[in-house]
Amino acid sequence: MTTLPVRRRTRSFFPELSEWFSGFTGLHPLFETRMMRLEDEMKKGCYEVRAELPGIDPAKDVDITVHDGLLTIKAERSEKKEFNGRSEFAYGSFERTVSLPAGANEDGIEASYDKGILTVSVPVAEAKPAEKHVKVKS
Repeated sequence: MTTLPVRRRTRSFFPELSEWFSGFTGLHPLFETRMMRLEDEMKKGCYEVRAELPGIDPAKDVDITVHDGLLTIKAERSEKKEFNGRSEFAYGSFERTVSLPAGANEDGIEASYDKGILTVSVPVAEAKPAEKHVKVKS
């Protein structure tokens, strides 16, 4: 009877932070690399949404849709890095949805991409009063 040699995977003394924190279920999402950070604000009559999407081709990898007052940004990233005889793959899809403010002009939405930041601008008309008074006839 022969015994097969056991191959053990060599590991560095300091594992990657995301791997180390994977044991703590509450902290793992904080170190997840497949997140899309968003910022939004009102600027000079426009609702502006900025998303951090470095390393993508906006023409191929980004899809922006508007439906029933909701703006959805979808992106997909795939990346391959090679160094010191090793290669690493990183890929994933991201999706975030935000509610548009009252008076948003869905037909006037524009998007641009510069230095890893996707900016979506939505023109917003002046807000109409939220309530309307109705006279009672007697």
